[in-house]
Amino acid sequence: MSEQYSAEVESSRIAAVDLGSNSFHMMIAEEFQGEIRTLEKRGEKVQLAAGLDNQNYLSEEAIQRGVDCLAQFGQRLQGMDPDRIVVFATNALRAARNRREFIDRAEEVLGYPVEVIAGREEARLIYLGVAHTQADDGGQRLVVDIGGGSTEFIIGERFEAKALESLHMGCVSFTKRFFADGKITRKQFKKAVSAAQQELLNIKAQYKKLGWKSEIGSSGTIRAVEQAIISNGWGNEGITPDGLEKLVDHCLDYETVDDVDIEGVKPDRRQVFIGGLAILTAVFQTLDIKHMRYSDGALREGALWDLVGRSEHEDVRSRSIASMQERFYVDTAQADRVEATALALFNQIRKDIGARKELAQWLSWAARVHEIGLSIAHSGFHKHGAYLLQHSDMLGFTRQGQMLLALLVRNHRRKIHPEELELLPARQQTIALWLIRILRVAIVLNHSREAYDVPLPEASIDKDTLLLKLPEGWQDSFPLTSQDMEEEVELQKAAGLVLSLV
Repeated sequence: MSEQYSAEVESSRIAAVDLGSNSFHMMIAEEFQGEIRTLEKRGEKVQLAAGLDNQNYLSEEAIQRGVDCLAQFGQRLQGMDPDRIVVFATNALRAARNRREFIDRAEEVLGYPVEVIAGREEARLIYLGVAHTQADDGGQRLVVDIGGGSTEFIIGERFEAKALESLHMGCVSFTKRFFADGKITRKQFKKAVSAAQQELLNIKAQYKKLGWKSEIGSSGTIRAVEQAIISNGWGNEGITPDGLEKLVDHCLDYETVDDVDIEGVKPDRRQVFIGGLAILTAVFQTLDIKHMRYSDGALREGALWDLVGRSEHEDVRSRSIASMQERFYVDTAQADRVEATALALFNQIRKDIGARKELAQWLSWAARVHEIGLSIAHSGFHKHGAYLLQHSDMLGFTRQGQMLLALLVRNHRRKIHPEELELLPARQQTIALWLIRILRVAIVLNHSREAYDVPLPEASIDKDTLLLKLPEGWQDSFPLTSQDMEEEVELQKAAGLVLSLV
């Protein structure tokens, strides 16, 4: 193999790691002519959700199981381009109060950032993964994915999701909740089904109104149910109410979860199978499902397709930013001016601050939405904007990504709060502070809102000092902007930062 061909193959390689509540999965693939070719798949039953106590703290044993698994994944991923790898964590880490401890240890052995995604973002990626395994035949479809700690429900057509929901019920959490002593009884199974039906009432009316033509299931529980039904002769293809009922009756003959021994259900799934079966039973009954097919596509496949989309300038995150601008009546002309100035300053000092070129995108997004808080009130609008960015559903963004945007907007005016950056992963804190400083200067320079053009200063770095070289006569020509810049010097000084005008 020539060196050139080897480099091309390496550059086309992409990977997704899915830190699920029940299992961790890694998928390495190659992007080739608009398609994804799977090169390697690995999975391990970590059962992270089983390690959550009543206060939602992960046990040391559960953390170690996860870290040990990721250490193995990390060996395989070593040397790959960080921008071609996504590592997503789902419900167990959404719920874990000590997730920061887990993430820090996980990143150390894995070698790549671990991002926690919201339930609706998980649902979007699942649908994307499923949609790429289905015929492009039109008609709305319902997709159900039963995970370890949550179950996602999506209605979509072709590659576009139209309804996204994530409910707090999963095979691990339900087994732990209703079969904690390991004993299987009809009474407890009925309670589990009833609890799932209660959760489903949150979406039943909306989903029934939207409607769908076909039903598809993804991930381990639904795959195991389909295989068990077919292997035992209770059905020929997919899952039907009759086949599901026969499987349930068979499972309820076992005394404990450890006794479950059904052809088609792998040994490492048997201990949590009963909880997932109860959820699927409730789904069939509540949504009146007659036939469900299994799809190989799921979260990690969707994450890979999303990654490919980003490289082809189809980044759903940019659509989310545009949606926020529209929803909160942003002055887009002013946002564009600030964005252009911020990017021009960033490009001058990017190499000196050790920032990857891709970080310009975060500065760009922050500039576009830095004024969204004005739709609530002018007083403290930077705080209102930060709250909206942190707590809104923003498809494509991880929890950490939304926190980064929120902190950039929170600190774009008035007092700078460097201590708030401790909410970010350690790897992001220094660069985030530089992005804040650049954004602030860009906003000050465009304070006139195009009442007059302000020349762009030359930016440079001297250790931690941000140097701005102003054109000759600048201060006399732009006295108001000059005064604003002097105030900005003092505000950065109060935060222990040096901004020098020369």
